Amino acid sequence: MERVTITIDADLLAFVDTLSATKSYGSRSEAIRDILRKAARTERQADPDAPCFATLAYVYDHETRDLARRLTNQQHDHHDLSIATLHVHLDRHECLEVAVLRGTSGAVQSFADGVISQRGVRHGQLHLLPGAPDAAHGHEHGHEHGPGHAHSHAHDD
Repeated sequence: MERVTITIDADLLAFVDTLSATKSYGSRSEAIRDILRKAARTERQADPDAPCFATLAYVYDHETRDLARRLTNQQHDHHDLSIATLHVHLDRHECLEVAVLRGTSGAVQSFADGVISQRGVRHGQLHLLPGAPDAAHGHEHGHEHGPGHAHSHAHDD
């Protein structure tokens, strides 16, 4: 690890100290390293060809005319990005869906924008994580894949 000296104004230093206390960082250095890691991740994700994993969470009114069909069609049109989807009935009218996605950040962002912008979708949030979508996951897991079907498993290697 390299040691560097930086000059920082009082307001930014107060922010680093508040962040350190709020997030329980052991030091200012760890807080600054985390800020820089997030900035680097954001910069990498700005490349539309960068591989990523993502979660897309959105709340929608299932009674909005034709919305369920439009959302289903959009998911089928982009089946290559989908790993899994969780569907939860929040109340009589609203549903929450969480989609786990894998692909290039540009394709995933485009899909998310298409879902979130649908009339009747009330809230939506995309969370991108760096990933390697074409990497083999290197183990057997007890079932066969049909033509054109692939999925991923997260591992702490």
